[in-house]
Amino acid sequence: MTNTLHQNCKRLLQAYKKGDLGQTKMPEDSNPGLTEDQTEMRLAYFTLPMALNYQRDSYKLWESVLKTWEDKETREVFDVKKVSKMSDEKLRKILTKHKVALQPNKHINTWKRIATTIEKEWGSFTNFVQSIDNDFLILKDTVQVRYKKQFPYLSGPKIFNYWSFILGEYGKVELKNKEYIDIAPDTHIIQCSVLLGVITKEETLKLSKEEISERWRVLLKGSGITPIEMHPPLWFWSRNGFIFNLD
Repeated sequence: MTNTLHQNCKRLLQAYKKGDLGQTKMPEDSNPGLTEDQTEMRLAYFTLPMALNYQRDSYKLWESVLKTWEDKETREVFDVKKVSKMSDEKLRKILTKHKVALQPNKHINTWKRIATTIEKEWGSFTNFVQSIDNDFLILKDTVQVRYKKQFPYLSGPKIFNYWSFILGEYGKVELKNKEYIDIAPDTHIIQCSVLLGVITKEETLKLSKEEISERWRVLLKGSGITPIEMHPPLWFWSRNGFIFNLD
């Protein structure tokens, strides 16, 4: 079974790269194409909105984020120094203008707490990444254990692991130990997990998301594929109605 899974995963990865899975534009592709010397803004851009990506349309969120960046009157919300000193009223006005924030209190508090934590503890996102030595396991301990309450929603298992993946793919952070980044089992990933034989249909009702993630990690050992690497191809494979046939 393991060899079959490895072969199928490699085929899906190849199909994803070739465009055979259908529409594969990622929500995070809605970005301003920040240059290499815009490290701080790039890290802020792909971190702060991620904490608001909970039970909502990811595509609409990132379209709103891009509009907020392109609007000179609202771009300052990506500057943690400015946000940490900003009044809640002003932050609310900016984040709701292009609908980045849909919950006028909770979303504003989340954005501000994370920005203030970064500014207070490390001074910048750049310093934050340097402090973890680009190591996923140190990042995990920092965000999910030591400063968990200071990173609302971002510290949750699903968003944290996906954000770690985005940090590498879009934030240009070369993370060490990235093989430990768990796949995030949303509805699409769970459907694919059943089809590929990672879990049974009955187990979808019994296993926790953490247990499903662990199953993926164990079964992919020795394949040369990291669990989180499978997230985009699986997500699009399911989202596009399984138009790519593995038979």
